[in-house]
Amino acid sequence: MELTKYTHSCVVVGDGPRRLLIDPGIWTEPAAWEGVAEVLITHEHVDHLDVEALVSAATADSAFAVFGPRSVVDLLAAAGAACVAVGAGQHFSAGGFAVEAVGGAHAEIYDGLPDTANLGYLVAGEIYHPGDALHVPAQPVRTLLVPTCAPWLKLAEAVDFVRAVDPVRAYSIHDAMLSEVGLAVTDRWMSLKAGADYTRIPVGDSVVV
Repeated sequence: MELTKYTHSCVVVGDGPRRLLIDPGIWTEPAAWEGVAEVLITHEHVDHLDVEALVSAATADSAFAVFGPRSVVDLLAAAGAACVAVGAGQHFSAGGFAVEAVGGAHAEIYDGLPDTANLGYLVAGEIYHPGDALHVPAQPVRTLLVPTCAPWLKLAEAVDFVRAVDPVRAYSIHDAMLSEVGLAVTDRWMSLKAGADYTRIPVGDSVVV
């Protein structure tokens, strides 16, 4: 499988003709949408969910489908039947890949907020995208997409998350708010202490997993 990184938390999982887009937010590059007919959304925040783009895609293609928590489906009501609500523990197929939804709640920023759903997705039993949470799945994970900068996160927690999941490899996501200096410092600590083969994929680049 091929994993392509786009801005912030958006990635595309590909394998031959199969393509699955995860968390295309308002900063996502147009290239991420090419050849995509099915999308996973972890939660409702705009850095992970571009409502206008998804409704437009669903309107243009009757085969287009979006999977996400009920709160996401409600926001995408204009897309009609293209939106499918899923929940934690559910197994389904998206983009030609087997997917399991895990977790359930967004990480707390402050004072119990945001009080919203968040699903992580384990794709093909291989790649784990946790969205905005540090939920450790019961299943073994070979490839972890680890958030490295967020209002709800500090670096030590990201390191501990990688250690807890114990993947073979980890790639940075949720990193659009980091400066070049911040990227370098974060990458150094993650490489030194996370305990996995950690790498940052440049935006638009791909790796084989």
